[in-house]
Formats: sequence, structure tokens, C-alpha cells
Amino acid sequence: MKKTLSVLALSTALTLPALAEAKPVTFTVKLKPYGGNPAYLALYVTDASGAYKGSLWMAGDRSKYYRHLGHWFRKTGGNLSEINGITGASVGAGRTLTVTLDLADTLFDAGYQLHIDAAAENLVESPSEIVLPLTAAGAGKAKPGRAYIAGASYSL
Repeated sequence: MKKTLSVLALSTALTLPALAEAKPVTFTVKLKPYGGNPAYLALYVTDASGAYKGSLWMAGDRSKYYRHLGHWFRKTGGNLSEINGITGASVGAGRTLTVTLDLADTLFDAGYQLHIDAAAENLVESPSEIVLPLTAAGAGKAKPGRAYIAGASYSL
């Protein structure tokens, strides 16, 4: 599933300064063939100090399972307004999630990090399974996950 969204509307913390520019960034998350129910994934951004700055995407549309996305849930308090309009289907084992978003240029090479939490029904939770620094040099470089995610990357 490929969607284009504006991060400007997602969180005031990610709102661009008046003169800053945005660029399309494609996030790709490939799941391992783990043999269980489809995974819920939360993609969100923190700053250099680890403070939550905003949600980018939620894969999984049943809110009763969001609490299992541990770090995302704690940082947002489970606030569904954080993900209004940015949800899609959960992602099956061995499948790939591809999401394209407009991200502010100011998020790159400034200490911001992309976090991906993962969970699947009746299986162990994996908070912050992947943490990717948002840098121009890191574009296109996949990072492996610990439990459900075979690898995640972004391209500019």
C-alpha cells in the first residue's frame, strides 16, 4: 500500500518553519515470514533527546491492539488523535509496507530518529524494534529488526 500524506498536518512538533521545504520520503518495512497473525506497526519520530515528536503511520486499524505497540503507546498515551487519517491495514508475515510521506528537510541530519514498534496478536511485542537516524547518508540503507521486521529503510 502506498500513500502520500503531509506530515505538516500530523503533529505541530513536525510542522515546518515558514520557509522550510519538504520532500517525499518513502519508508519500506519488510516483515519476516514469522508464521503468525499480521503485524501492527507504528512509525513515529523522536528528537535527539528521545522526546516524541509525532506519528507518521499506523499499520493496523483495530485500536484495541495499539496498547501492544509499547513505546508508541507510552509516548502518546494511546491518543488516537495522533493517528487520525494515517492508518492502514496490518501487514502480513513476509509482506512489505511501503509508505510515502512529505517530510520536512529540517528533520534530516538534525538528530531526529524514526522508530518502528511492532506487535502481532498472540505473539511477543517488539517496542522500538527498529530505530533509524534520519540522515541524508542513511537513505537507502536497510536496518534489520529483532522480531518481526526483516529490514526497514527510507529513500529520499
